[in-house]
Amino acid sequence: MVPALRHGDHVLVWWGRRPVPRAGAVVLVDLPGERGLGIKRLVAVEASGSLRLAGDNPAGSTDSRDFGAVPLSALRGRVVLRLWPRPGGIPRAPATNGPPRA
Repeated sequence: MVPALRHGDHVLVWWGRRPVPRAGAVVLVDLPGERGLGIKRLVAVEASGSLRLAGDNPAGSTDSRDFGAVPLSALRGRVVLRLWPRPGGIPRAPATNGPPRA
């Protein structure tokens, strides 16, 4: 999630699925397979209720381009703030966008 978040950042999460965050929000989700929990940017909520996710660093992120959309039930919460060591808000959109991967 660089540049919005860096490894080791502590964050505050608004726990729960309701209301469903809008596109651009940073969310905490159960990643498919045995990947565990992850923090990703919500790209879109599909008509089926599935969530499309992306990392802010396209070259170094595993996201919906790799594992597809995830069900709404995978959503755990929305990241609200960075708490430590760089306190502050979470940018609504990434500062830089690389080209989409094929």
